[in-house]
Amino acid sequence: MIFLDSAFVSDARRAFQTRLFSGVTTNPALLAQTGQDDAKVISELCDASQGWVFYQLDGPDVEARISAARKIQALRPGRVGLKIPCTLENLTLAAQMIDEGATVGITAIFSGSQARLAAEIGAHYILPYVNRSTLLLGDGPGLVREMRAVIDGLGASTEIIAASLKSPAEALETLLAGAHHLTLPLPTLEAMAHHELSDGAITQFREARQAGV
Repeated sequence: MIFLDSAFVSDARRAFQTRLFSGVTTNPALLAQTGQDDAKVISELCDASQGWVFYQLDGPDVEARISAARKIQALRPGRVGLKIPCTLENLTLAAQMIDEGATVGITAIFSGSQARLAAEIGAHYILPYVNRSTLLLGDGPGLVREMRAVIDGLGASTEIIAASLKSPAEALETLLAGAHHLTLPLPTLEAMAHHELSDGAITQFREARQAGV
């Protein structure tokens, strides 16, 4: 599956017209860019899109994060998934949310050992930051490969949604490394759909047809 990595409703409307996207992922930085209330944005994204719309919990303490999770899910029952950054405290919180029936992705995850713990609690997804991991650790796709090996070795149903992808080449390399899904800004998907040789072939066929008329 391909998820849209954006909090702009206009992006969601354009993206889902392509019939290529299966959901939306947001984060606090993306939501802040809209200048609107989180609840309003998430509700509108649900209305403008299909599949899960993921909301990231970032409250100052566990109680605040639990409260936010329940309030945001109640906006559109069965449509809002939770992204929860990987800490020991948050893994316990994530397990609780999963027990309550939430769809949960563990984010801000940078190691195979974290992936193992996320799989242990039954997280539906993990969301490694590929480009950021390349910048900070040297090999983002390699990290995805390691996480996939950990998950497969455990026999877990947890799947990888690769995030922080900046180019078609990086997206492809990440898929080849074992990511199950991608979350992409709309411009990155648009770039994936184009190739100069495709454009050249289209032009040649058009010119050949015109010459034959």
